[in-house]
Formats: sequence, C-alpha cells, structure tokens
Amino acid sequence: MSTAQTQFADLDRAELKAEEARTLLKRIADEFGPATLASSLSVEDMLLTELIAQAAPEIEVFSLDTGRLHDETYATMERMQQHYVRERGITYKVYFPQQDAVEAYVRDNGVNAFYQSVPLRKACCEIRKVEPLNRALIGKKAWITGMRAQQSTTRTELKVQDVDTDRGIAKFNPLAEWSNAEVWAYVRAHDVPYNELHDRFFPSIGCAPCTRAIAAGEDIRAGRWWWEDPLAKECGLHVSQAVSMIRR
Repeated sequence: MSTAQTQFADLDRAELKAEEARTLLKRIADEFGPATLASSLSVEDMLLTELIAQAAPEIEVFSLDTGRLHDETYATMERMQQHYVRERGITYKVYFPQQDAVEAYVRDNGVNAFYQSVPLRKACCEIRKVEPLNRALIGKKAWITGMRAQQSTTRTELKVQDVDTDRGIAKFNPLAEWSNAEVWAYVRAHDVPYNELHDRFFPSIGCAPCTRAIAAGEDIRAGRWWWEDPLAKECGLHVSQAVSMIRR
C-alpha cells in the first residue's frame, strides 16, 4: 500500500471513530452531566475539544496550569480560548496549584527536586496536578480524558468507559482505541489547532522540566520523566487504588 493510500485509510478509520466518539460524547452529556474534559492541551485533547464543540458543547473543558508548562503550551491555551471559547462557545477553565503547597515544596526540597527521586517527583505532581484535578472534578458526574491504549505500557488495558472509584464518578476515554496515525489524520483534515511541540518530536507533553523530545524508534512516552522506570511513568492523575472497569 502506498503512503497516500495508507493516509486515506487512516482518515477513513478516523472519520468512523470520530462519529462513534461524537455519539459517546452526546451520551455522556445526556446521562452523566455535568461532565468535563481534562485537557493537557495535547493533540488528543484538542481533537476531543473539537468533537465536543461539534456534538456536546455543554461538556466543560479544563486544563491544569502547573506553573512549569512550555511556552508553546501556553500558546496552545490561548488558541484554545480564541478558537473554542470565543468563536465556538465552549466553557473552558484553568486550575492552578495551591500557592502555599508549592512554596513549601520548593522551600523544603528545592525547585527541581523531582529529579532526585520518584517520591519527590510524585510529590510535585500531587501538588501541581492531582490536587487541582480533584478541585476541578468537584460536583462532576464524569470526566473525560484523551488517553489512548497505544501511548504507554501502563495504558495497554485502557477501556473506553471506566469507573473512577477514588472519586466515585464515571471516567471516559473516547480515544482509547485510536492509533496515533488516526489522531493526526483527523486533526490535519479538520485543521484542529495543536501544540507546536508535537512538530518537534514531542509526542507526549507535560511540564517543561519533565518532558523532552524523543529520538526515532523511541516509545511515544519516552520523553516523559525519562530518568525513571518506564513502568512507573504516570503522574497520579490516572492512577487509582482500585479501578473498576466497565466494558463496552
């Protein structure tokens, strides 16, 4: 199959999966409202924002500003506000970490202590990401993510619909079964705005000190916390003490 034929096939599959995702998002809005999309402003989350704008604009979108994001991520946030809030009318919120907690962490451990050990890195993620996430989900009956099963060895069992037992709400991953090629085929065909770092070999983007570009052949999540064991590369946002899966 030629490159052009492969690209057309990727887009055909993406269009079919997008229709399934729109149907799912409508169901989430109807049966699990109020619901919200947790957007890291990754290409997957921008794709989901586009589908929400098309099919279920009552679903809120939010991001976590950790205070350590790339400039390109802040530029994407501005594009989000312009294109989807001002032009398309979706609701978008930004949550920040608690100032006292950040100051105490830096005072006690150092500004870049997360490089020293996994516990210190996870403590930083807890302050800058998990606690703000918990506030963002207050009052919600469901939250949505852009996670895909292909992204990491820690996500191979990812399902489209889960239960977040820690918070007692539903959790949806509409892109769980999408391939990377399908995501990009849809984004390019529909001019969905995305973070420019993706064009610089950053397939997975988090905080600036904890993210690097990957080399050819490296795992898609190799640039996240690259100094750690790949089997533990999660920040805590998607890790539960007990996860009950609901299969489709």
